[in-house]
Amino acid sequence: MKKMITLTAMVLTSITFNASAAMDPSMESKLVAVCKTGLSDNISLYNRTIRENNINKRLIFPKLVCNGQSFHDFALSNGANKIAQKIAPYSPGTTSITDLAMTNTKEHSHSVNF
Repeated sequence: MKKMITLTAMVLTSITFNASAAMDPSMESKLVAVCKTGLSDNISLYNRTIRENNINKRLIFPKLVCNGQSFHDFALSNGANKIAQKIAPYSPGTTSITDLAMTNTKEHSHSVNF
């Protein structure tokens, strides 16, 4: 019985490590090229990079992280406002909840952002 538990644990461990395998090098180079377009505010370079690398904007942009920031925030922090504006529809939004029961007094209104 102990051998069966040990064998099962080994199989599950190997499956877990395979699931966290490194990214395909060609995909990584394509995403690095997209991140590099966020360093400049050149729309034609951005469009060419997206087209040449066959990037699915709806799939990639909500999840793409460049130097620890979302691609949208990365572009904004590097002054690429035109590119940030172009990808804004693909960025995840924020949600705000306001307590409407407290609308009579402005002192007690609460807002929650997450």
